[in-house]
Amino acid sequence: MVQALCEGLSRAGRLNPLADPRRHGVQVMRDVAYGPDKRHHKLDVWRPVAHSGVRPAVFYVHGGGFHMLSKDTHWMMALAFARRGYVVFNVDYRLAPKHPYPAAIEDVCRAAMWVQRHARAYGADSKRLVLAGESAGGNLVAALAVAASFDRPEPYAAAVRQAGVRPVAVVPACGLLQASDAGRFGRMFAKLPPWVDDYTRFVGDSYVGRAAQPGLADPLRILESDDCPASALPPFFAFAGTADPLKDDTRRLGQALARRGVQHQARLYEGGIHAFHVLIWQAIAKQAWRDQFAFLDPIAQPRTHQVANSS
Repeated sequence: MVQALCEGLSRAGRLNPLADPRRHGVQVMRDVAYGPDKRHHKLDVWRPVAHSGVRPAVFYVHGGGFHMLSKDTHWMMALAFARRGYVVFNVDYRLAPKHPYPAAIEDVCRAAMWVQRHARAYGADSKRLVLAGESAGGNLVAALAVAASFDRPEPYAAAVRQAGVRPVAVVPACGLLQASDAGRFGRMFAKLPPWVDDYTRFVGDSYVGRAAQPGLADPLRILESDDCPASALPPFFAFAGTADPLKDDTRRLGQALARRGVQHQARLYEGGIHAFHVLIWQAIAKQAWRDQFAFLDPIAQPRTHQVANSS
């Protein structure tokens, strides 16, 4: 039901004439292969043609509880970043439960290394790379940032560091930043509806199960640990709504980054539901996008920073 609703909203949104990327000076290259799996190892490139020179890059990872949705349902996010002047690499990956952990993070690491090698061919600067994603995608970009900053035992994480992937900022929006023990939300919030508790448990179990060592499925726990990164962690802009059952992960992330002395903002938007920023016609969503760009632009495009309509 959730998948049908999200896909229906995505298709309906595409019918709006304003959804045409060409109206915003954006060119889209679809289904570019970044790996051998022809079904899952694909990404779309959204490039702002009106901007001259090499542009900063956004590596976008869609949400969907690790088990549904795709880059095609998240075209709106790619368009929003491309309108702002970023070259966007909007990524697909293998989904649970058919492909449980670590399939998704393996694919995301593979895609990031592909972008590192090929960004310049699409007019993007891999040295000004922003990682962004929402919900499960927030988990995956946080995990990718950990892989790029820590010496990790996972071979795919080690490959990311060796390839020199070094993001300049990370945006884990409304993130499920600890996939293990997803039942913690039901224990934490007495008024959590049973169906929400059931769904979050399903999401965690379908992705990571009951693994004793969830590793990069729990980037939040790594950031909360005393492990020292091999290179400095990038700045983080994390946010969630106060009506989002997952909001505590964003709060914990802010505390972990503050303890480490990492530049960050961890914002909670009053009344916002899960992934509220997708509802771009709402004032609270517009404010979140404005805040996000106010944080990112001075970092990723300081010389060409411009005020743009983020609605």
